[in-house]
Amino acid sequence: MDHVHWLIMHYGYVGIFFALALGIVGLPIPDEVLLTYVGYSVFKGVMEYPPALLGAFAGAATGITVSYAIGRKLGLPFLKKVGPTFHITEERVAYTQKLFAKCGNCLLIIGYFIPGVRHITAYLAGIAGMDLRRFMAFAYAGAFLWSLSFITLGCELGENWYIAGTYLHRFGFYLPLVALVLAAGVVFYVMRKRSKPTS
Repeated sequence: MDHVHWLIMHYGYVGIFFALALGIVGLPIPDEVLLTYVGYSVFKGVMEYPPALLGAFAGAATGITVSYAIGRKLGLPFLKKVGPTFHITEERVAYTQKLFAKCGNCLLIIGYFIPGVRHITAYLAGIAGMDLRRFMAFAYAGAFLWSLSFITLGCELGENWYIAGTYLHRFGFYLPLVALVLAAGVVFYVMRKRSKPTS
């Protein structure tokens, strides 16, 4: 966790952007832990929520767009050749291909919440020749929801933010369900807050 703290303390919002952009492309960066710690930093008053969310969203959107472009230009052979360097194995590629065939566009949204899958979905979308505008609509919606969910989680957990990192590794398989519940809770909270009459 020390390197995450160092990154935020030294580079702030710009550090969030670059860390997530590189993490989405495939570098071994603990994305969810980073986002949760960002939420904790907001809780502590070290960061502000809007720019932190903007930096996270922009980084994730940039990373997934780069992945899409690589997939579109260089294709599946390149991914299989270079992927193992970034822990993207042929087994993960095959697994994600099956999910992509079943879920299609929706995987660009929920794929962020599945460890080992979010790094591959954009490559496959590019390889499949998905229309760029359609890709952006789904992928950017997922980037926003993912960033919003984990930064909000860090804010809500406060001093206990580190619990998220422990359970993310242990129960990562259930992340999509947890994310949907969390996202629904965030939407409900925002709508309820807006509906309250101002005094």
